[in-house]
Amino acid sequence: MLNISKSTNPDDYEILIRKRGDNVYASYCPQLNYMIKGEEHEQVRILMKEYIENHINELSKQIQSN
Repeated sequence: MLNISKSTNPDDYEILIRKRGDNVYASYCPQLNYMIKGEEHEQVRILMKEYIENHINELSKQIQSN
């Protein structure tokens, strides 16, 4: 079972990007066990960064409501 990070510090999240073929990229965040595929390096980097930010925002909301 994988543990999903509960950190609200963006620096605790890694974005790993892999290129396969001419226009096939994937970004992966091990702390969230989440992958995004796309056609451009910058596209998958930005999408993963947004995904991480959304995750942190949701965690912050949960903390504030407790």
